Amino acid sequence: MDVYNVRQLKNNPSEALRSATRGPVLVMKGDHPAAWILPPGLAEGEPETADLRLALAAALFREHALSLGRAAQLAGISLSEMISHLSRLGISINDEGDTKAEVESLEQWLASS
Repeated sequence: MDVYNVRQLKNNPSEALRSATRGPVLVMKGDHPAAWILPPGLAEGEPETADLRLALAAALFREHALSLGRAAQLAGISLSEMISHLSRLGISINDEGDTKAEVESLEQWLASS
């Protein structure tokens, strides 16, 4: 894994992208991690890569950038494993607004039956 600071990334983004073809690249801002540059074809089964895929999938799901199914697919695990992982992290799989809309839809359906 290669590490670049923000200044290095700004001055030569191509070098960081070339490094990302060999594996994950960590971008640091000062003394703190700021971002990851990940190759699009992360290898399945490599422990470090699998952990990164899982962490990335959970973060993207939490930020509503991926659906639950797409997050599980990115992580390379089953839907039930993804739900369990998110639960362990304290990330709710149901958005309160979604749940409310589902309840209202169910109530309307029951009223019309």
